[in-house]
Amino acid sequence: MIVTASAHQPPPFQDDFELRLNGQDRGLINAWLAGLNLRTNNADLAEKALAGELPPLPFKGGLERKIKAQNKVGSLWYVAMWQGLRGEDLRVDTDQSIQLVCSKTQVPVTYTLDTATLFSKAAE
Repeated sequence: MIVTASAHQPPPFQDDFELRLNGQDRGLINAWLAGLNLRTNNADLAEKALAGELPPLPFKGGLERKIKAQNKVGSLWYVAMWQGLRGEDLRVDTDQSIQLVCSKTQVPVTYTLDTATLFSKAAE
């Protein structure tokens, strides 16, 4: 399922916790809205994201420094929040993993919603 939202007309914040986190979008819109909010409150972090960095965020998938692993695993919730932090429209396909490379560390990160992959020790 492709989850989208416009940064120019973001949807209203969903007050119902169950719908916000467990609705059809699986909480991706909530993560993206949090990124849009963070963008207005943390310009330095937004600049890093705009430069292609994958800074640490509340969701798994950010990097503080170069790591030994050839590939890190992160969640699509990170990607949604990162897109909001960059001021971009939300566009995430929940059926596909995507890979981004951090411009600062050059470490590739594969993002997924597959919890088995996200929490496996081999992924670290």
